[in-house]
Amino acid sequence: MSLKREDPRINRVCDYINQNLDIELSIEQLSGVAALSKYHFHRLFSAFTGVSVVRFIQLMRLKRASFRLAFEHELRIIDIAYEAGFDSPEAFSRAFKRTFGQSPSGFRASPEWPEWHSKFQFDMPSGGELKMNVEIVDFTETPVALAEHKGPREQVLDTVGRFVAWRKETGLSPVKTSRTFGVPYNDPNTTAPEDFRFDVCGSFAGEVPENDYGVKSGVIPAGRCAVVQHRGSHDNIDESIYYLYRNWLPDSGEELRDYPCFFQYRNFIHEVDECDLLTDIFLPLK
Repeated sequence: MSLKREDPRINRVCDYINQNLDIELSIEQLSGVAALSKYHFHRLFSAFTGVSVVRFIQLMRLKRASFRLAFEHELRIIDIAYEAGFDSPEAFSRAFKRTFGQSPSGFRASPEWPEWHSKFQFDMPSGGELKMNVEIVDFTETPVALAEHKGPREQVLDTVGRFVAWRKETGLSPVKTSRTFGVPYNDPNTTAPEDFRFDVCGSFAGEVPENDYGVKSGVIPAGRCAVVQHRGSHDNIDESIYYLYRNWLPDSGEELRDYPCFFQYRNFIHEVDECDLLTDIFLPLK
């Protein structure tokens, strides 16, 4: 694996994975190896490799399996499949063909090495040439009212709608005089859809009264943050997030704090054209 830029924490994790392909590898375990909060580990790993850590582990196991197929003909395909962590040779065969374009038996008979090599030249996320203005600020502890979303990223707007309805019905945390935030607790690009968690928040001091919308009290903690402003569609916000992790952080000398990156929405799609949306991205620092 070659990276455009190096980060010793990610290199350490990659080495650990390659040395422990036969054991169960959890996100908690690997984020510990990286000495990173689990909130940031997924995003930093993807920013430097272009793939999720789960996909990287599978690729490394398939890589070893391909060597077994090509050079250890005495081994049965079913045994290679189990060693690679698959429950059945059928599942192994599907994953192998989807990755390399050949079935395990076809690869064993006549490996197409050029195609095979291309799978390990990982594509970096776009945005490496971006030049963005990053500032460091002291974020003040902010009590909020929040609606929790858990499920596919595509359904976050349902939760947004619920929060907006609560705001309108109660008159609390009004959009014109309050700040609006989003807190993604994991990276939707590397998280199973059913496990994705996102809080929709509005600044609000005091306890949120009981309500039928599931809105409750919370707080965004105080602390130093790197801030960059993303302009344009929220669909492209990952590009700016990866810029912070991959381009700015390695040269900054800063360390990440144990809280996820979060957003402050400066305007809304019903107010401006999508290309003029402004979103501040906060990266919590120690």
